[in-house]
Amino acid sequence: MDTPSSTCDEGSELDARSHSDYADFDDLDRPPRSGHRREASSDVSSECSGEPGSPYGSPYPRWPVCALPARLPQPPLLKRLSTTRHSGGSVRDGKAGNSELQLIKERFSKLLLGEDMSGSGKGVSTSVAISNAITNLYATVFGSCHRLEPLPAEKKSMWRREMDCLLSVCDYIVEFFPSKEILPGGTAREVMATRPRPDIYVNLPALEKLDDMLLEILDSFQKTEFWYVNDKGQKDDSAGTPCRPVSHRGDDKWWLPVPCVTKPGLTESARRDLQQKRDCASQIHKAAMAINNSVLAEIRIPDLYKQALPKCGRASVGDLIYRHMSFPGKFSPEYLLDCLEISSEHEALEAADRVEAAMHVWRRKASQSHSRTPWSALKDLMESDKNVMLASRAEDVLLCLKQRFPGLSQTTLDASKIQYNKDVGQAILESYSRVLETLAYNIVTCIDDVLFADEAARKIA
Repeated sequence: MDTPSSTCDEGSELDARSHSDYADFDDLDRPPRSGHRREASSDVSSECSGEPGSPYGSPYPRWPVCALPARLPQPPLLKRLSTTRHSGGSVRDGKAGNSELQLIKERFSKLLLGEDMSGSGKGVSTSVAISNAITNLYATVFGSCHRLEPLPAEKKSMWRREMDCLLSVCDYIVEFFPSKEILPGGTAREVMATRPRPDIYVNLPALEKLDDMLLEILDSFQKTEFWYVNDKGQKDDSAGTPCRPVSHRGDDKWWLPVPCVTKPGLTESARRDLQQKRDCASQIHKAAMAINNSVLAEIRIPDLYKQALPKCGRASVGDLIYRHMSFPGKFSPEYLLDCLEISSEHEALEAADRVEAAMHVWRRKASQSHSRTPWSALKDLMESDKNVMLASRAEDVLLCLKQRFPGLSQTTLDASKIQYNKDVGQAILESYSRVLETLAYNIVTCIDDVLFADEAARKIA
């Protein structure tokens, strides 16, 4: 996926507050993982900024984002609770510690039971249970947030507290490596030490940084020049001059609140600030999507999905798509999607499922004679093979389809991977990146609604 790699255009004018309050994505530096809330690493910073070595490829402007206050390192959650319980602190501290302890008991009891409250052992795996817990927590906290306004304090506290509880599992997902230990007598011996697993060490701090950025964007909408109306066309606020609400959604998602601005429209500084926040949220969306795609790519394809694949890729995609993809000349996925005339996300998801299934059929055929060779190496060794060409073009079509429909739901393969995945670390990274991707996309959509209302108000004026 693409993400920013160069600075903003010189023609853009930022006010004095923007210069002092905003920082670049390159400020994601890595402190030690001693704190419970991890900070993003420099490696992750290059991933989020599109620098050399980044998986995002083409350059994009580096959009400014608000600088975050530094967090003081905290002891692990269980140790902190133990200290609060036995140190003879105040009654309020003791109640807070007991409430957090009860939360841990409740959350981890459900994880151990696999969401089966009968205790009969018919529950889901631990990875699916923790993935569902993160998804349900996001729905509880952000499910009713359809406006550009600060998150209520109780919901923000709930999000941070329960996410810290769920993410604490990653503190104990480690890998072993050979090391040396010096005995009191001065002799050295080889031992096996532990360190965080590489995928968690790199991706989890980045996701927590993106999480903080999104909450900080929402908190910045304290005093705005727009407001929202309910479904009856009545103002929810008393601020501003009444005007007819305008929405570009039509009948689609009619239940969402409609933004409204005064007849002259937004001021130039407010419009510029809103555009900056949209660009920032858009780049966060791309970064979260890239992490999610990389995690899903590492999850093993379930055997049930492989068994359900058709024997022929052409039967999966249909004759029209197959003729375009098998043409020996230059291939353009954008032209193919234009020919398909996909008008809704439902049609896009159906096309993505068919193309993704055909892609794995062609990969399987190309790998039959090289069963021990990974696909990345096989793609370079057999560029002239027709199945390799078709699989590569199907991958391009799938990527272009997801870029054209950024709010696309999970494909059948992605849902199958999440359902049958047994790796707890991958389940946490996938679900965390997925909910942040959804939150960032919703913020971008809400800002687009306000900008559309502003443009309509300026045309009327």
